[in-house]
Amino acid sequence: MCGIVGYIGANDAKDILLTGLEKLEYRGYDSAGIALLDKGDVDVTKVKGRIATLKEKVDADKTATVGIGHTRWATHGEPSEDNAHPHQSSSGRFTLVHNGVIENYAEVRGQFLSDVTFQSETDTEIVVQLIERFAEWEEDVLTGFRQALSVLKGSYAIALVDNQNPDQLYVAKNKSPLLIGLGEGFNVVASDAMATLRETDRYVEIEDKEIVLVRRDNVEIQKLDGSVVKRDAYTAEIDAADTEKGTYPHFMLKEIDEQPFVIRKIIQEYQDKEDDIKLDSDIRKAMKKADRLYIIAAGTSYHAGLVGKQFLEKLANIPVEVHIASEFSYNIPLLSEKPLFVFISQSGETADSRSVLVQIKELGHPALTITNVPGSTLSREADYTLSLYAGPEIAVASTKAYTAQIAVLAILAVDSARAKGMNLSFNPLQELGIVASAMETLTDQKEEFERIAKAFFATTRNAFFIGRGVDYYVVLEAALKLKEISYIQAEGFAGGELKHGTIALIEEGTPVIALATQANVNLSIRGNVQEVAARGANTCMVSMKGLEKDSDTFVVPTVHELLTPLASVIPMQLFAYYAALHRDCDVDKPRNLAKSVTVE
Repeated sequence: MCGIVGYIGANDAKDILLTGLEKLEYRGYDSAGIALLDKGDVDVTKVKGRIATLKEKVDADKTATVGIGHTRWATHGEPSEDNAHPHQSSSGRFTLVHNGVIENYAEVRGQFLSDVTFQSETDTEIVVQLIERFAEWEEDVLTGFRQALSVLKGSYAIALVDNQNPDQLYVAKNKSPLLIGLGEGFNVVASDAMATLRETDRYVEIEDKEIVLVRRDNVEIQKLDGSVVKRDAYTAEIDAADTEKGTYPHFMLKEIDEQPFVIRKIIQEYQDKEDDIKLDSDIRKAMKKADRLYIIAAGTSYHAGLVGKQFLEKLANIPVEVHIASEFSYNIPLLSEKPLFVFISQSGETADSRSVLVQIKELGHPALTITNVPGSTLSREADYTLSLYAGPEIAVASTKAYTAQIAVLAILAVDSARAKGMNLSFNPLQELGIVASAMETLTDQKEEFERIAKAFFATTRNAFFIGRGVDYYVVLEAALKLKEISYIQAEGFAGGELKHGTIALIEEGTPVIALATQANVNLSIRGNVQEVAARGANTCMVSMKGLEKDSDTFVVPTVHELLTPLASVIPMQLFAYYAALHRDCDVDKPRNLAKSVTVE
């Protein structure tokens, strides 16, 4: 949440910062700002609102070869121009942008800065004022920077400019993502490589509690104790074209359409020359050794984990628990003797999940991360990683990463079953090929989904989704998609739970979307539909071909019963998309949300 871009070189920093911030706007978009440093003078421009508003306000004639920029998702202080970054120290010497949350900001203010007049309500301003105070006491900026960081508790990614030393940026991180991009005669700083791919594809990772001095011709990485760290650069394997919408009106629609290609990419990456599953032998051994899996995730990834539990238990006979990361971190249950923790995260930077990872590493337990970003924090710090190969996902509402997670979990489950000597007739690679074709059939029917969405969601204030078995897990995701981008109060329920309280909420015209893809509960869920219809609900039945009735609203093409969540979620994603569209909501950037949740 929140995005940082920094540049030091010979070219105009303004355009590089603004372009980079546009690429990072998925991380936060309630306010934004840039600081340009030229010959010792710092020019700061900040706005409440989005990068387009910032572009209009920035002086077009202003040029500089050093600068930092920020796009914000508010944590401390409301969205406003005063609370927008960059923030400056009292003298104006230091200017800083920051991602993360400083947990002890109140204590720091009382202990070191009681005489300072603050211009904002943010924890970030505490940081820049503290750096100035320590720089004055130590009579050295780097020492002061280091001392200030040693006092802070919490998460941070920081880029700082000093107008008395315009030849370097001061950069540091702890728990929040930040990268250094390497160029010829310039270097950049970014929260995500996507922000600066136009400038470079060579990056250096920064680890927690490191400081980086970024100059035009070199970068120097140090530990907080001042010891120098050497680290090789890597090439970011991202196609810049993947970060553009192309002819699509929204990233979300583009990413929904990309799902068949992502599934085929997963098949390609996880298939060996004999058309069998290709998986790291160390992961296979870790899965075989485990007596219980603990899936840790949040939001959409949590819903994918619930589906994955079905695969792993039914196919591989491995007991699985699925936990919400933010709850697990503060309430660790009784663990088995040989646990393996599986972290599912699109970004690989989810703060709640990382908190759990740190705890279980201290306990000595192994961890596997399933992520779309192999070089991310959760990937680096876990023992093993499985990649999703979904390509950049820009829309805040996750679609293709969700289906990629489910596909990879299915492959992992079958591989684990075979490693235990179980003879399965189920071939996930072959069945996923059928799923990809079904997905294409579904995404080609957008006009029908738009018609249904308009009929059920155009004016309603609430909606319910019901399912049984694995369909229940899919309707949880369906409700999340609808609520996060259309702002309709939507809830997903197990069909049998309706008469245990929820049916009291059914009124005349209340939309109830039911999902029926499982033969063993097909009649049961249809009975639930009759119950809500009798109370006046406006019912929509989405069924799997072979289980359908003439009165069903939509029929999904047949896929293997285990993999139905991959097909049945497509209508739900498109319902949410068109509902948001017809309610004039910002599809890609819903209010109050950001793509990567990098603060707890």
